[in-house]
Amino acid sequence: MASSDLDNNSDDFDIEISEFRPAEKTIQEIISADANDQSLIKYKQELLGSAAAGGVVIRPDNAEKVIVTNISLISDGEVKRSMDLPGADDFVLSIKEGCVYHIRIQYYVQREIVSGLRYTHKVKRMGVPVDKETYMFGSFAPREEVYEYTSPAEEAPSGFIQRGKYAVSSAILDDDGYAYLKWNWVLEITKDW
Repeated sequence: MASSDLDNNSDDFDIEISEFRPAEKTIQEIISADANDQSLIKYKQELLGSAAAGGVVIRPDNAEKVIVTNISLISDGEVKRSMDLPGADDFVLSIKEGCVYHIRIQYYVQREIVSGLRYTHKVKRMGVPVDKETYMFGSFAPREEVYEYTSPAEEAPSGFIQRGKYAVSSAILDDDGYAYLKWNWVLEITKDW
């Protein structure tokens, strides 16, 4: 797949942002609100975990709230392919036609709460859009342990015409449309693993 095909995909994500969202608050603002209600304080500490004790920083050199580390393709209960992120563009991920698979994404949340985290990708073949998917992860508090999202099962296309390379543009976004990571890669549908 030509690199120029991938470059055309990199910034074409449609972002919908609600006009009626409340103002974003820091963890410290959330904790200090209702300071006289002990049951609410306890509830917030349970919800926020270690983030309530002063925040969690996984990578001090990285100011982002979300750090995406890996994307994997799982089929028949095992990891068939995996890519560390951020990775090199033009990574080729081969998949067997007709197989049932899941996408698993691993990431950390640090510093502040992130709301409406989601993964979206657009797929093109020979420059023609063929698919667009969005997977909603949810909202998360910072923590030291890695978060994992596994998509619902999907079936890879099958048949001679479906085999070949597809250009994929992927992004991890939040409710505000902020992209924590964007990358391009190639999905190749093959006859066998």
